[in-house]
Amino acid sequence: MEQYFQDLDGEQPCAIYDMVLARVEKPLLEVVLDYAGGNQTRAADLLGLNRNTLRKKMKMYQML
Repeated sequence: MEQYFQDLDGEQPCAIYDMVLARVEKPLLEVVLDYAGGNQTRAADLLGLNRNTLRKKMKMYQML
């Protein structure tokens, strides 16, 4: 994040949350699914998500 702010060069930051989420969410889903042995219900429970929400995110990241 510090590098991001340095690279702005005086420009206003925008959509920081979306930028960070896009970088972190897919690898997080991959690690948790691996830990859960591919069991989506268990992975969703570990993440505190509904299984359908997990599946939507997996589709969004082309993991299905």
